[in-house]
Amino acid sequence: MTQPTSSPDSLADASAAAARDIAEVGAAELITTVSVHLLSAAALRCGLAEEGEEHKDLDEARALINALAGLVTAAAPDLGNTHARSLRDGLRSVQLAFREASVFPDAPGEGPGEKYTGAVS
Repeated sequence: MTQPTSSPDSLADASAAAARDIAEVGAAELITTVSVHLLSAAALRCGLAEEGEEHKDLDEARALINALAGLVTAAAPDLGNTHARSLRDGLRSVQLAFREASVFPDAPGEGPGEKYTGAVS
């Protein structure tokens, strides 16, 4: 069975539709959505999912937490207190989960994202 190929015109149409869809989403909503995806992935990689150890990967968790911390810290002034506080709480939770899951925990202030958030305890 052969797979259908896309014509250049249909790809351009799909690209234009995606651009229109994204243009309708406000910055705060987009930043919050991306942050929640990073937060969920970090929690999974810290072993907090029902499956636990099956998806645990602290190297991946570190990268996700660093990205989340940078995004939340940079975007906080534009998100407003309510959204930023919720994201900071989630970030702190995965930072603590990472520390707890680590066999050799990082020194205070050296954990993932802590260069953006300060030491988490």
